[in-house]
This record gives sequence, C-alpha cells and structure tokens, in this order.
Amino acid sequence: MSAPFPARKDEAYRYADFDALKQIWDALPAPERLEIAAQQNAQQIWLPNADDVQVRTVEIALAEHASCTIFALNTASTYGRIALDVTLAENANFALHAANIGGAESTLEIVTIVRHLAPAATSRQTVRSVLGGKATGSYVGKVAVARDAQHTDSEQSVKAMLLDRGATANCKPELEIFADDVKCAHGASVGELDAAQLFYAESRGLDPAAARALLLEGFIAGLWDDVADEVKRTDIAAAARTALRAIA
Repeated sequence: MSAPFPARKDEAYRYADFDALKQIWDALPAPERLEIAAQQNAQQIWLPNADDVQVRTVEIALAEHASCTIFALNTASTYGRIALDVTLAENANFALHAANIGGAESTLEIVTIVRHLAPAATSRQTVRSVLGGKATGSYVGKVAVARDAQHTDSEQSVKAMLLDRGATANCKPELEIFADDVKCAHGASVGELDAAQLFYAESRGLDPAAARALLLEGFIAGLWDDVADEVKRTDIAAAARTALRAIA
C-alpha cells in the first residue's frame, strides 16, 4: 500500500509538481536504504534515465568515521525529484554535489535533510541549478544538529542561473541547531549570465549558443572534480554538457 499522497503544506513538497507525482505515486518503490559501515567510504554517481518523470528517495546512514559522497544530475524533462534523508554518527562525513538542469516547463527539485546526531561529523552540500524556458528548479535542504552533536561542521552552498525570464529558482537552505559548539553555514544566490563574459566568448569566435553553453558548463563543472573513477567523471560531465546545450 502506498504512503498517503503529500499535501502542499508539507515543506518537503512545497515546490513539487503534484500532477506529475499523481501519475506515478502508487507505483513508487519504498525509499532506497544505504548503510555505510564504520571506517568505510562510499561514492555514488546518479545519472538520470529517459523517463519524463523521475523520483528517487534515498535514506543514508553513516556509522562512526564512515564517509559517503553523492554526485547527482537531475534533468528529467517533466519532473525530477531527488530526496535524501541522511544520518551521521560520530566523525562521519557526508557530501552531496548535485545539479538541476532543465528547460521548457520542467520541474526539478532536490530535497534533503541531514541529521547530525553525534559529535564531530561533517557535511557539505553543493547544489547548482541552470534553468531555461519556464522551468522551475528548487533546493529545500535542512541540516538538523542534535544537542549532543558538538563540533559539527556543516555547509550548504546553493546557486542558480536563470536563462530566461520565465524560469524560476527556489533556494531554501535551513539550519536547526541545538548544540552550542558548531560550525555551520549556508548561502544561496540566483543570477544570470554575465553579458561581458558572453561578449568576450563570442569575440573569440563562438556563436551565441556555444558561448552560453561554455559559460554554463563552467558554472557547474566543479561539482564533478572529486569523482574518483575517471570514466564515471567523464560520463556525468558529458551528460551535464548535453543537458546544458539543449537549453543554452
């Protein structure tokens, strides 16, 4: 039996495409579960498939001194949703590097909650969105630091690039902190391509679309720098490049 259909008042679904969700809700599988044992390291690369509507919900539990890094690309043509619920034990480390890239009337969202339950864990979330047409891209991310989670170190960096006046970016990083000895920061910005940079690229012989695509690729390129497997790094960079060129 599927879970009750969400309501708009649910913060995790604040910007969701409910019409698209209704099409697949009853067929959605249970959340994936990823457990990283103590002292172990994991790295995963999530690439989109060809479906118009894509929803991926993952629960990640990191034991003491465990590490997990997720690289995710969200480019569904109608609705793409990546939802993460992460718990960190003492000295665990979690990192998310993700991009929303969409055009036309697509809705793309990354929704996270990262729970620091014990001391000295670290988390880094870096999300970039590139949106054209009437696309909507959202990041809703909460970092919850428990009372016993002293010496937590957490950062959220969220930036969006809008290519057309009809595109929309929603950036909502949130901190909930009950410990008193922590280092937590978040930042969000929304902008557009720099006209001077575009002019410079075009003056070097690039046509306008190629110039835009090159600048946009630079905007998100750093997300994939830490992919350990060179082949997988090439794959996700190529997929991102293709998505960017489709909307540039």
